[in-house]
Amino acid sequence: MADKIFARLIEDHDKHRELLKQMSKTEGDSDERRDLLERFTKEVKSHAAAEEMALYSTMLRKPPTNDETRHSVAEHHEIEEMLNDLAATDMSSSAWKTKFDKLEHRYTHHIDEEEEENFPDYEQYLTDADKEHMREVFDRRKAEECEEAEVTPVAMEDAKE
Repeated sequence: MADKIFARLIEDHDKHRELLKQMSKTEGDSDERRDLLERFTKEVKSHAAAEEMALYSTMLRKPPTNDETRHSVAEHHEIEEMLNDLAATDMSSSAWKTKFDKLEHRYTHHIDEEEEENFPDYEQYLTDADKEHMREVFDRRKAEECEEAEVTPVAMEDAKE
């Protein structure tokens, strides 16, 4: 189990990619689009919170990884703001699709960067005990965060243009 933390994170990323793919095929203000956006938002927010508690808190104690770790945490917050703005945008408008496309690109870039750059870099600094701790914390926090995660849009009038 200890050596499976990165595989576990990638498993979530793959689920997120699939939800994005499904959402990109939806049109207008439909129940399907609403459901997929809610599922994606809750999944990504709970994943990010658990990842910060498990992986990133550990990596911040490893000075050589601090810059890339801080960068990833900043991207989490940027993505959360994009999700909130998307949820506040009229789903039947062309603005929604434009914002969705930007979010999809930003999020895909983020998880690709984690998988291709961060995870291999982090591996060299982690002990088996670190990995075991991270996996336990991630699984526990993900379940807790998933129950609490919400689609929290800004007010429609505050949606970014």
